Amino acid sequence: MNPTALITGGSRGIGRGIALELARIGWSLVVNYAGNRSAAEETARACVEAARSSGQDIRVEICQGDIALAEDRRRLIEFGRERWSRLDLLVNNAGVAPVVRADLLEADEASFDRLIGINVKGPFFLTQQVARWMVDQVQAGAPDYHPKIITVTSISAYTASVNRGDYCVSKAALSMLTPLYAARLAEYGIRVYELRPGIIATDMTHAVKEKYDRLIAEGLTPLPRWGEPADVGKAVVAIAQDLLPFSTGEVINVDGGFHLRRL
Repeated sequence: MNPTALITGGSRGIGRGIALELARIGWSLVVNYAGNRSAAEETARACVEAARSSGQDIRVEICQGDIALAEDRRRLIEFGRERWSRLDLLVNNAGVAPVVRADLLEADEASFDRLIGINVKGPFFLTQQVARWMVDQVQAGAPDYHPKIITVTSISAYTASVNRGDYCVSKAALSMLTPLYAARLAEYGIRVYELRPGIIATDMTHAVKEKYDRLIAEGLTPLPRWGEPADVGKAVVAIAQDLLPFSTGEVINVDGGFHLRRL
């Protein structure tokens, strides 16, 4: 049986990049999406093709669900349980940016509540449900079972952007998910990681492409290029393949060195 992963927000952007890289190494997938079914179907087809090109035979299922909603989170878990007897990896990737970038002094509560619901509450309680399922599998003695949980955050977890403070606050809060669950689940051998992407070329960053082209050219990142979704996907693969067996609660930067402080 192939190892299985659940990827939230897996239909486009970073989520799709993660799905494709896992498919290439023979992982079966549940690709969650909020509203764009056609994009999710496209991702599923691309994953199957990527797996075949690598000599792998996988299954890819898609499941609609807004992770901010408790009912949708429950349905997503039930969907996975019905199709596979175990889950080896959860990737908390789903997240949204503010609809309008508003100055910190003008930001409204509706946007704040939306971002906290999707970017923080959703992953927190989905991880809780998945963790319970993983603990059950560990205690049942599932063979060759090394479960992991990955949460995708952002350099915005520590970088102040005063025209999207709600996004920064949500990512900073989300960053605490990893140490909390890493500490709680270590006794069961469930390892937990945070991936912190930098400037990644996706739909979300397309509107600010000109700005970041200029900043990267001026030296914003030591590695002078945009990141790609596949860069994040390859980091997920390293974790999925047990290449970090004595690490948990770790933050892995995928940011071209943005986090470095330089004089």
